[in-house]
Amino acid sequence: MEFLQFDLGYQQRGAVAVVSLSGTEANVQLLDSENLNRYKTGRTFNYYGGHYKASPARIVIPHTGGWHVIADLGGNAGQVKASVRVIR
Repeated sequence: MEFLQFDLGYQQRGAVAVVSLSGTEANVQLLDSENLNRYKTGRTFNYYGGHYKASPARIVIPHTGGWHVIADLGGNAGQVKASVRVIR
């Protein structure tokens, strides 16, 4: 499985991850470290976000801790590029 991964580091609750996409629509998922590991190993995982057809995707950090953003095409054809910034 191909995906883009961004480590947001330690973030405070209420900050916003702003994900800019170019190329095509994509799944954008905000995950903590445990769920990132589950994602990478093909197990069931929990995330915030979803499928975005328009950019930028804005996802509120739900609680203080370490966070990651994943962008993937969900098995669909195409290419996507992404960049992420956090607004506090």
